[in-house]
Amino acid sequence: MKKEVKEKEKKKEEEKALLEKAKLYDIILEPIITEKSAKLAALGQYQFKVREDANKPMIKKAIELIYGVKVKKVRVAKIPSKPRRLGRFVGKKPGYKKAIVTLEKGYSIEIMPK
Repeated sequence: MKKEVKEKEKKKEEEKALLEKAKLYDIILEPIITEKSAKLAALGQYQFKVREDANKPMIKKAIELIYGVKVKKVRVAKIPSKPRRLGRFVGKKPGYKKAIVTLEKGYSIEIMPK
């Protein structure tokens, strides 16, 4: 009887861990590829678009899980939406949350395959 209860608890913990991993994969939306991000990559810093509700510890765990690297520091910035215009039509460029991730020495991420 006790063995069955322990097995059920173990299964629940495994399912919880799988859900946690799935959530971490959803945090990172896409890498930001610009001239500035290319210069930062040479210094071991990489930029990513992340979900609005993501925080620094979540971003750190997600990067370490997805890319298999050690993260030294995470900085976060919210980029506001900007008005755009095409002729008489007015619209908005959506805002997003950006994470700048600094890696430990000896680690790198290959965002653009060569």
